[in-house]
Amino acid sequence: MFGPPDKSREYFALLSCLPLNKYRAIPGFLRFSSQIQKQLRATPGVIGYSLRAKLLSRNFWTLSAWADEKALTDFVAKIPHEQAMQAMMPHMGPTKFTKWKVLGSALPLEWEEAIQRSKKGEPT
Repeated sequence: MFGPPDKSREYFALLSCLPLNKYRAIPGFLRFSSQIQKQLRATPGVIGYSLRAKLLSRNFWTLSAWADEKALTDFVAKIPHEQAMQAMMPHMGPTKFTKWKVLGSALPLEWEEAIQRSKKGEPT
């Protein structure tokens, strides 16, 4: 889907933790997720992305790598992502975002490392 990253280049990584307040919000979240995945495939600057879901606990995570923070910011501000944020905001628990720099040689991102960074409170 994406070309191989430059191993010596620095990239921007993001882990987002997205808890839902109610089970009934899950179908809407999944619909938006499908639309956002299509958006990601056409977005300049995305290096890779992944979605993790634990439906029974209503918790979702995204893990993504970007050419730079501007590429991520541009993506977030466009529809459908921007529309999804507005629509889902009333249904979300406390969200958490962990951001860090990563060398291309460390890609693809590993879920366990990203979660450890989040637990340590590494840079946000």
